[in-house]
Amino acid sequence: MHTLPVRFFLLAQDLLVRDEGQDLVEYALVVALIAFGAITGMGYLATGLNNAFSTISSTLTSNV
Repeated sequence: MHTLPVRFFLLAQDLLVRDEGQDLVEYALVVALIAFGAITGMGYLATGLNNAFSTISSTLTSNV
């Protein structure tokens, strides 16, 4: 009976030997790069929106 670390080692070894695993790794890297770009872009977008709404809020407050 195999223990969990031995099973994990055998699975990792099987993935390294097979060619199908390479495609999966490439797709995972592309998805990670897209996710990183989206997170970074959303951060800048959130900051810009926050500044715009703060400006609008202060303008409305001073004019009302």
